[in-house]
Amino acid sequence: MDILSNSIAPRMAERFRGFLPVVVDVETGGFDAEHDALLEIAAVPLAMDEGGYLKLQATVSTHVEPFPGANLDPRSLEITGIDPTNPLRGALAERQALDHVFQVVREAVREAGCQRAILVGHNAAFDLGFLNQAVRRCGHKRNPFHPFSCFDTVSLGGLAYGQTVLSKAVLAAGHAFDSREAHSAVYDAERTAELFCSVINRWRQLELFEQAHSGLDAA
Repeated sequence: MDILSNSIAPRMAERFRGFLPVVVDVETGGFDAEHDALLEIAAVPLAMDEGGYLKLQATVSTHVEPFPGANLDPRSLEITGIDPTNPLRGALAERQALDHVFQVVREAVREAGCQRAILVGHNAAFDLGFLNQAVRRCGHKRNPFHPFSCFDTVSLGGLAYGQTVLSKAVLAAGHAFDSREAHSAVYDAERTAELFCSVINRWRQLELFEQAHSGLDAA
């Protein structure tokens, strides 16, 4: 029996109260969102198929020029491998970087019939903190993200797979993880997106299973 045959295809706008989950990862010059540089940002909007399962859309990303007076902690740069002075980075000023990412996110929100984006991240408060601080520095008035609500895959990974470290949670979810590619905003955002989709889709499978058996029990 096709457990979807008697159900109405769900809509993303109804799944998260009008919010579109967008997975974000930032790479930075330290841990202080107010004083340390934002160096990379990547965002992965999500979509929903006819069965109610989440899937990744195209990633939007950019390198970011350190804002004037930004702190660059050598220890953070060693971890990320980013050289902020490298002209081949093609980095954009913060305002341009936000415009570049936000335009794609706003389009995804509109296409999904949602009202606003909600940030998904691994240790999401870190990414949201740097994003919000960049918005404040630039005086940006068209931030599509909710200013404080977010989904954290640390908690979701711990709930679903008993793992809170990104690499271990991704592997436990059945996906590949290459530690040599880690600490790239694009790579980490896409792996985080895969993890989030796996958790939500696992819940969807349970929901459909319960619907199917509820119908059988009623019969």
